[in-house]
Amino acid sequence: MITSVLVANRGEIACRVFRTCRDLGIRTVAVHSDPDADALHVRTADLAVRLPGATPAETYLRADLVVKAALDAGADAVHPGYGFLSENADFARAVLDAGLVWIGPPPAAIEAMASKTRAKDLMGIAPLTDVTEADLPVLVKASAGGGGRGMRIVRALADLPGETEAARAEALSAFGDGTVFTEPYVEGGRHVEVQVLADTHGTVWILGTRDCSLQRRHQKVVEEAPAPGLPAAVLAETAALAERAVRAVDYVGAGTVEFLVAPDGTAHFLEMNTRLQVEHPVTEAVFGLDLVALQLRVAEGEALDPEPPAPRGHAVEARLYAEDPGAGFAPQTGTLHRLTVPPGVRLDTGYTGGDTIGVHYDAMLAKVVAHAPTRAAAVRALAGALDRAEVHGPVTNRALLVRSLRHPEFTTARMDTGFYDRHLDELTAPDEDPYAPLAAALAAAARAPSRFGGFRNVPSQPQTRTYRTEPDGTEHEVRYRHTRAGGLAADGVEVVHAAPGLVVLEAGGVRRRFAVAAYGDRVHVNGTALTALPRFTDPREQRAPGSLLAPMPGTVVRLAEGLAEGAAVTGGQPLIWLEAMKMEHRICAPATGTLTALHAAVGRQVEVGSLLAVVVEETPA
Repeated sequence: MITSVLVANRGEIACRVFRTCRDLGIRTVAVHSDPDADALHVRTADLAVRLPGATPAETYLRADLVVKAALDAGADAVHPGYGFLSENADFARAVLDAGLVWIGPPPAAIEAMASKTRAKDLMGIAPLTDVTEADLPVLVKASAGGGGRGMRIVRALADLPGETEAARAEALSAFGDGTVFTEPYVEGGRHVEVQVLADTHGTVWILGTRDCSLQRRHQKVVEEAPAPGLPAAVLAETAALAERAVRAVDYVGAGTVEFLVAPDGTAHFLEMNTRLQVEHPVTEAVFGLDLVALQLRVAEGEALDPEPPAPRGHAVEARLYAEDPGAGFAPQTGTLHRLTVPPGVRLDTGYTGGDTIGVHYDAMLAKVVAHAPTRAAAVRALAGALDRAEVHGPVTNRALLVRSLRHPEFTTARMDTGFYDRHLDELTAPDEDPYAPLAAALAAAARAPSRFGGFRNVPSQPQTRTYRTEPDGTEHEVRYRHTRAGGLAADGVEVVHAAPGLVVLEAGGVRRRFAVAAYGDRVHVNGTALTALPRFTDPREQRAPGSLLAPMPGTVVRLAEGLAEGAAVTGGQPLIWLEAMKMEHRICAPATGTLTALHAAVGRQVEVGSLLAVVVEETPA
């Protein structure tokens, strides 16, 4: 019987596994890197062990140190979570060789499915070779790993060599394996997956489908169960193929078999993930199961019931990321001051108010899940909860998620993997609350009236403050006055109430309430993030025109070939590649001209706002 579980992971998934372990009376052990020493998963575990490492990113990949930590802490089982070592057969063997229980599939099964090319061989699918014009578009894909890294869409034969090399370099950096392969790219396809669970007694559960078509950079953003609108024939085919994959490798435990379903209904096998998926909560909600508890049962050798429970209703999950969708989904860092969602939805997270979002790991803050009798009700509940959520700190994709869930293409289940390619501009267009800057100014005046002065006999000289909306950068100057009665007033609206945390305004007969939270210069007014600007700009913060600044903290991993000071560059040309939070980000020339300064160097660590290069725009003749 398992009595103590070490989770070889961090963040949200470690907290998720710990929650089930606590419910079952099982002691929990966390491992952590130095930046994670005070992380939520460490604070919630019964015991914690520091993992030394050359870099924070490598820490959780040291199988030997993780096994030693389990033994030192007296754990008798290891749960790998997802990512890091979760699909590493050698790690699974090391856990078993140490006499510990491995809460996952047999190492041989992991090994068989670890390579996408080997997995396709097992399923009788031949890779695409000798690509011709007739094969386009194609997808170049890393054989190892996942998460969208090492993946490139190619639409022109001339681009194939360069994109293949780029995919190979990214795969080598992310997974230590630069093997890539090419497969047909299905335009307008839906990403559909089947959740499986198998025990050591030959029972296999097929726990329905999930649709994960809303993706950015080939990484999932919104997932739901069951996949809506699939014909019975497709459901039967994907279920049969999933069971075939399980039995082909004598699989045990939880896993996922992924497909790309073409518009004509053809299901293309993609891969099998030999672990618990990020999106497992939607399946749990629909089937009324705890998949982590079932993983533990299976690892202890218990038999599953002959059939799984019947599904009920519909569930939708959204991944909340610290990123700026309007700037190429650039990761964001800083202090997360507050993270709350309304009751009635499930929140899985590895953060709480006051935690720091760093640069070393994935930018996902939380998963928010809604379950309801119908798809429409679940979608509406999730959109409403995210709309009212309080996420105070760095820029996030919260607004994008709300708009995505309310988009007609999604509400009518007509989405596919190209959803954001078609709609990102409209979904990230500024939609500012015109009263938010005024509410912020009134709250600030109520917080410190002596700082801004009291009533004046010169009504033509109101108090002014300037705010910048985030992330679009629009500046707003707002004006207000102190009244003889000691209150506050503004033109065009009635100030019903003004306090540091709450402002109530009435305009055109409509009363609006604004919850205001200030953290230094950053102010959150309902769902709007603002930065209070100083009256005078510090000259030291001004940059020369054409300056390329680091949009996020990260590491310079690549420069354009032959890039040097004095080089001629073309507007939009990729010049510098930064790696941050396990993703590569291109820094492009802002205009056609000359590179007059280059401060970026491969391997250099940079902070947000660091000067990377300067491009002087070409002067028209």
